[in-house]
Amino acid sequence: MGPEPSGDANRFGTVAFYAALGKAFVTMCAIIPVLFLVELLDFATGHQLDQLGGLRPREPDGLDGIIFAPLLHGSFAHLYGNSVPLLLTGTFVLATGGKRFLWVTGLIALVSGLGTWLTGPPHSVIVGASGIVFGYLGYLLVRGVVERNWWSIAVSVLIGLLFGWTSR
Repeated sequence: MGPEPSGDANRFGTVAFYAALGKAFVTMCAIIPVLFLVELLDFATGHQLDQLGGLRPREPDGLDGIIFAPLLHGSFAHLYGNSVPLLLTGTFVLATGGKRFLWVTGLIALVSGLGTWLTGPPHSVIVGASGIVFGYLGYLLVRGVVERNWWSIAVSVLIGLLFGWTSR
């Protein structure tokens, strides 16, 4: 193995920043196909996974959807619509560190899942990674403001605009 990249991995323009971003991108590129395999299995079972693991607002047995709903999607079109924003936002969050990525993802899943469980339409099943994507966008934006990191702010605003535009 070669020497470690020089510079701060959280500072735009450093070799370490680009190295962390590249590793994070490769990792996220490995995660996205797993979501497609889950959707393929869901499709093959007549969307039974959506029914079993989807979030059911205000139903106690629907709370497991907080964990499983982000992995499930209503259709391949739904998954395609979430994949690019998840890949991009996930890459930038993961580039800040694996441990932080896991904590941020867990917290976002919990907050967005509970929020959806409390406010979602009754007698529905909600699936998809949009809560995670918007949570990552919020994390990147707040992190950019707190750390005065214009790169993080710009990335979150740009991806937010693109995701909002493509989700129509």
